[in-house]
Amino acid sequence: MIRHFVKKFSIKTGKNIDKIPRRVFDILEEYCFPGNIRELENIIERSVILSHQQTLSFDIIPFKKGDKSIVEDNGSFKSLEEIQREHILNALKKTQGRVSGPSGAARLLGLNDKTLFSKMAKLGINE
Repeated sequence: MIRHFVKKFSIKTGKNIDKIPRRVFDILEEYCFPGNIRELENIIERSVILSHQQTLSFDIIPFKKGDKSIVEDNGSFKSLEEIQREHILNALKKTQGRVSGPSGAARLLGLNDKTLFSKMAKLGINE
């Protein structure tokens, strides 16, 4: 699929991209693709557009190899609540438990203090 899309978009953009680094395959094999085949196609198209040589440029991809933050250890998809909970806990850890104020988690997350307190209560996160 990767080779197919590289060829398709190379022709479309008038570029002669004939080399795909092994790391591209490795990274894409590890990614879970929540957007399915369309997401792969969009990633390859963007990579081809930003490539200036015969080798596919792949530094623009918004994820890293092994990025499984939205996937459970057993391979199932995490719920939005689980992801929100983890994100809030990470923000609280970074702010050393401070919720409000200029150096609080609410500011870090771009939320109103009361909104964050409400979300924390809903998700069972204690101060």
